[in-house]
Amino acid sequence: MSGFLGRLPTAADVEDAARRLQEAGIVRETPVLTTEALDEIAGAEVHVKAECLQTTGSFKIRGAYNKLSQIPEDRRPNGVVAFSSGNHAQGVARAARLLGMPALIIMPSDAPAVKIEGVKRDGAEILLYDRHNENREAIAAEKAQARGAVIVPSFDDADIVTGQGTAGLELAKQVPALDHVICCAGGGGLITGSALALKAASDRTQVWTAEPAGHDDWARSLASGEIVSNEPGTRSICDAILTPQPGEVTWALGKTLLAGGQVVTDDEVRAAVRFAFRHLKIVLEPGGAAALAVAVRGLPSEMKGQRVGVIATGGNVDADQFAEIISTAS
Repeated sequence: MSGFLGRLPTAADVEDAARRLQEAGIVRETPVLTTEALDEIAGAEVHVKAECLQTTGSFKIRGAYNKLSQIPEDRRPNGVVAFSSGNHAQGVARAARLLGMPALIIMPSDAPAVKIEGVKRDGAEILLYDRHNENREAIAAEKAQARGAVIVPSFDDADIVTGQGTAGLELAKQVPALDHVICCAGGGGLITGSALALKAASDRTQVWTAEPAGHDDWARSLASGEIVSNEPGTRSICDAILTPQPGEVTWALGKTLLAGGQVVTDDEVRAAVRFAFRHLKIVLEPGGAAALAVAVRGLPSEMKGQRVGVIATGGNVDADQFAEIISTAS
């Protein structure tokens, strides 16, 4: 993939997005949680930003509203088209409803029911596709062209990146001078936007991706210095962050802003979901718990004894799956 040649977003753009979201009164400032149980296991002072308590149950509303609110008035009647396994879908559906715009969301047929229900609740139209045999980008392009609608990418867009980055901006203000921040990474919109804000607040803060084993394209890309894709057909319970590879915009930012990648197994993610429920009293979906899983298994040596931030990105998990995870013996 060629390098990105456009204008990259900056920390000032994240500040602008934060003002936009604050004026709209849509996004919550989510709390930062701590517990001695986690500090003891991790071997560090750990601060967990609970984006699972955000409007729509994940950070995605931040980028979606930031993007949709800047669509010119004359284009809004034709609406938007987005593709997502769920959290971006819910963010776009909510933002579209609040702004009075029609929305078509293209979702995989195996998306969690709770996420499909959330999109329907906000009145968006849903088109299901087979994620293993159909191309969601091609479907979205066709539908958007036919409707004259705006495509809302899930991560590879400057307005999405800066909107998501407001989570990192909040964290930097809530817990100053963090030594490390670990964040779940799919396409990289949240982590690169947050890194812009976190590094501007304190250049010493090292920002790390967290990904499921076998879907660790960011970790491998950062280690090699170039974009590396995941093997087709790779599976994980972390449905929310299963993207093929970093995007052009997010890679252009991430290759200079990010320290490296951490990789967790599905069993470690399950343990983090159980830990969050029992000790932090929050509900996390598997994809939203990947960063916490790094701390729950015990942080790497370079983070021991330091101040570490963890972004818990979402809590939209089907009840049956959640019950199965938390009832399994640790």
